[in-house]
Amino acid sequence: MSDTTAKGQFYYGVGRRKSSVARVRLYPGDGTVTVNGKTSRDYFGGRDLHQATIMEPLSLTGTRERFNVIATVIGGGVSGQAGAVRHGISRALTRFDIELRPALKQAKLLTRDSRVKERKKVGLKRARKAPQYTKR
Repeated sequence: MSDTTAKGQFYYGVGRRKSSVARVRLYPGDGTVTVNGKTSRDYFGGRDLHQATIMEPLSLTGTRERFNVIATVIGGGVSGQAGAVRHGISRALTRFDIELRPALKQAKLLTRDSRVKERKKVGLKRARKAPQYTKR
């Protein structure tokens, strides 16, 4: 499904990771990536790991130079936000062309990563770390 606006036609996808939610739009363009109004390099501090994470679906499908990515991300930290943008781009690409779905699914880019931080338990220091045991 694609939508049209004053900016033109775009493909939309919502990505989630940890407590981050990314709303991603793919516009036909030259390959620029904008996250919350900044370039992805500025927003994620130029860390190559996050750049590679975001660009993975586009590189895998060979559509890196075909789309401009505009993402709005809220919640979580830097790593979770990068993962949410990647998930959103993957979902938007499947709306663009259903033929890309098997490649994205094979790379596990369409699966929502459900791992979140485990809650702290009563009587423990963290989720599983117990206080040091003393015999005497």
